[in-house]
Amino acid sequence: MRVLIVEDEPYLAEAIRDGLRLEAIAADIAGDGDTALEMLSINTYDIAVLDRDIPGPSGDEIAKCIVASGSGMPILMLTAADRLDDKASGFGLGADDYLTKPFEMQELVMRLRALDRRRAHARPPVREIEGLRLDPFRREVYRDGRYVALTRKQFAVLEVLVAAEGGVVSAEELLERAWDENADPFTNAVRITVSALRKRLGEPWVIATVPGVGYRIDTAPVAGHGGGDRG
Repeated sequence: MRVLIVEDEPYLAEAIRDGLRLEAIAADIAGDGDTALEMLSINTYDIAVLDRDIPGPSGDEIAKCIVASGSGMPILMLTAADRLDDKASGFGLGADDYLTKPFEMQELVMRLRALDRRRAHARPPVREIEGLRLDPFRREVYRDGRYVALTRKQFAVLEVLVAAEGGVVSAEELLERAWDENADPFTNAVRITVSALRKRLGEPWVIATVPGVGYRIDTAPVAGHGGGDRG
């Protein structure tokens, strides 16, 4: 899951971003409305977390733009405006959820995951492919009925690959979806993570390397197939 945090208080924004990263949720920060609109036009996000009172176009204006785009992106308003009429106006603008400050990080995480499940209502909550069973809500992975313990980053990468249903996912796309905008595009983090993930899942290798293109879930895995430890 990748989230855009629109918040003009730097310390709060960074605390939210760091807290979400610990839960395997990639997050980018926009400190004003203009930056938020620019980032929304460039990047793909699963959810927008909006403060209403920000410099430039307000959170309300950003919410209107998101709704008007027809993207269906869920909006969570995270704001100090806690009166009932504030909440009513927020929902009236198209917000899917509303959380007032101060708040507990765990509650924000639970609300984001709930919004993500609703966003993805057309797909089953548990994905299965080639003996892999991935439960995004419980953050659990099984390989042929065997529980596989993964790090948060390994889980995030596998989630993107499984969602592609055998399609090839480039290293750049994995970096974009499982990391965030601060990730170094020249890093070998994707290769290292995929290699470690492949070992965790065990043989026969289920993650295939497509040379010069990216990675995919191998729909016909055989022992040692898919690039081995070469990533």
